Amino acid sequence: MPEIQVSEKLISFLYFLPIFFMSLAIHEFAHAYVANKKGDSTAKDLGRLTLNPIKHLDLVGSVLMPIMAFASGFALIGWAKPVPVNRRNLKDPLKDDALVSAAGPVSNFILAIFFFIVFALLDKTNPQSFETAKNILWFGTFFNIFLFAFNLLPIPPLDGSHILYDLFPNKFTAKLLNLGLYGTIILFIFIYSPLWDYFFSIVNSILQMFLFFKSMI
Repeated sequence: MPEIQVSEKLISFLYFLPIFFMSLAIHEFAHAYVANKKGDSTAKDLGRLTLNPIKHLDLVGSVLMPIMAFASGFALIGWAKPVPVNRRNLKDPLKDDALVSAAGPVSNFILAIFFFIVFALLDKTNPQSFETAKNILWFGTFFNIFLFAFNLLPIPPLDGSHILYDLFPNKFTAKLLNLGLYGTIILFIFIYSPLWDYFFSIVNSILQMFLFFKSMI
């Protein structure tokens, strides 16, 4: 019987997928949780107030994009199904919607801190061991910092566009919030523009801040 060879690339991809799904699920759960606390049970009624990743998976963003990333060698990126929020059910539509929108990115930042603490503890215990675990934890740290910063961009349909409108409700921010498909097009233009490098410099700066605190432990 011929020996089956499994590439290291495939093994790494399978290792990182649970972190990928967990990060997206926690992001959407945070939106649903805060929305429910603020009076809108829409997400809860649809079964989205859960940490079960399957409930939050999007066919394109959560399945096809990761597969394409693996096949092409590009960075593992993707998205989950947005949690539905009915602003009319919120007690204070502007303030509460800002909190609901911010909950997702904040949950990713907290998750990044958790992954990094575990990474730092393993690295301090034995720097020459736990390489696979540390790689996964470092990916979890990076990916969640990326999700935190990316979702705060004031470009629809990202959370940052909702926060911008809630903080500065006017005709311009209202039009920005309701760009629909055009917002997605603008987002893709941003990703493939020189501005993307500046965005990644922000992500790297946050990572460097984490490493700075690690060096002081």
